[in-house]
Amino acid sequence: MVTETPKGTGREKAKGKAGKEKRGFELKVPKGTKDWEGKDMVIRDKIFSTITDVFKRHGAVTIDTPVFELREVLTGKYGEDSKLIYDLADQGGEICSLRYDLTVPFARWLAMNPSIQSIKRYHIAKVYRRDQPAMTKGRMREFYQCDFDIAGTYDPMLPDAEILRITTEILDSLNLGSYTIKINHRKILDGLFQICGVPMDKIRSISSAVDKLDKATWEDVRKEMTEEKGLDAEVADKIGEYVQKKGGKELLDGLLADETLTSNESFVSGLKDMGLLFDYLEVLCVTPKLSFDLSLARGLDYYTGIIYEVVTEASAPPAGKSAKERRVPGSDDPDADRSNDDSIGIGSIAAGGRYDELVGMFAKSAKGRVPCVGISFGVDRIFSITKARMTGEVRGNEVEVYVMAFGGKGFTGLLKERMGVCRILWDAGIKAEFMYKNKPKLPQQFSGAEKNGVPFAVVLGEDELKEGKVKIKEMGLPEGHPEKNGVDVSMDDLVVQIRKRLAQKEKRAGAVGIEGNFRG
Repeated sequence: MVTETPKGTGREKAKGKAGKEKRGFELKVPKGTKDWEGKDMVIRDKIFSTITDVFKRHGAVTIDTPVFELREVLTGKYGEDSKLIYDLADQGGEICSLRYDLTVPFARWLAMNPSIQSIKRYHIAKVYRRDQPAMTKGRMREFYQCDFDIAGTYDPMLPDAEILRITTEILDSLNLGSYTIKINHRKILDGLFQICGVPMDKIRSISSAVDKLDKATWEDVRKEMTEEKGLDAEVADKIGEYVQKKGGKELLDGLLADETLTSNESFVSGLKDMGLLFDYLEVLCVTPKLSFDLSLARGLDYYTGIIYEVVTEASAPPAGKSAKERRVPGSDDPDADRSNDDSIGIGSIAAGGRYDELVGMFAKSAKGRVPCVGISFGVDRIFSITKARMTGEVRGNEVEVYVMAFGGKGFTGLLKERMGVCRILWDAGIKAEFMYKNKPKLPQQFSGAEKNGVPFAVVLGEDELKEGKVKIKEMGLPEGHPEKNGVDVSMDDLVVQIRKRLAQKEKRAGAVGIEGNFRG
């Protein structure tokens, strides 16, 4: 007699338990990271190529550095943000950390190569920060930065002006809409704090607090300075009279007329640099995008001169919200994703400044102390804005021609003929593909072309091939168009005709900016 084992007991229970033990964890990516695929990759790659084209236009060369550095290289460079550095476990005597940015590794590289006294360098790579993520707003723990830096000794503010010109060229090419380049000078800010009575040992921490004025009210910032950082309330109020000012050349002129401010040597030195920079930027047609903003501080310790960051309408959270309101609904988890928190904006999409002493911190001799100025573009934040602004469909690939075949009874599929036409197009540098079937149906082939928005089809027929002809069909033409059903061309003329039609289609599209390129 056979007795049936009750369901869910005995062997089945043991099997289920073993399965759970075998898995041991939830299969997912770490917090603050994501997998990239499909059309998102198309958008991101186009952003990379647009930025790289501008970098090369200005004479830059690229370098690459390790994704992790000795911890001593990174420590002491980022102020209060040092707590966001990812430290690695000791793997055999060297204590390392994942890079926080691309600037400090560049400075370390310059110090290790003292024969290089001047360079225009760009670097596109991932960096890592243990920040609270907001994934849909481009705030991630693993993200790409695109850096451009000019190292070397030059006449004042000339490299700085070119950096800001590069910034406008890139942002205009990306078609991100309106943006503002906020600029300030560390010497102006340090001089202002000295005039107001900030102790020297508190200047960096007070700078960090002031830098939050783009996302917090003055009341919140004042409270941080007085209650958390121990600044005298009267000193804080003096700071408040100045750091909320912003404008253009007229603000610079107004500060120069203030005798209290011009009594400070650091402040005057910063104003002199800013005046020269404004003159150069007017020649380069950058001034319409500028905002001289006395609240801009940039929290990183290594900046010594001009500082700047780029903001868009999406950068700041909704106005008028205090720090108390800036919480994730229903969550106190510091690692929680804050994508749905309305009080969080995308933040700045590019930032940088002058850092004349950073290389010298690593150098063994005076020769290795190379002054630098640069900017870093946050690709993931730019991606978030670009994707939100897009109105058209993004193509999944860049194929320009889909080679297909049709025939009646006894149709062979013309597989080798399709492969041969693709070979001719590939040899000519034309992007093409065909269906991996011996005898594909015509509707399936058209569906394959339409799926990825391929602009042209080359259709092969047995009778036409005998005459040395193929049909070129532009996809998506309206009914009644004279070429709706395609145009017969000779095989010998195929490449010329395809190139001609691709050029005509691109011209007709008249696409402006990056979005047009996505749709081909």
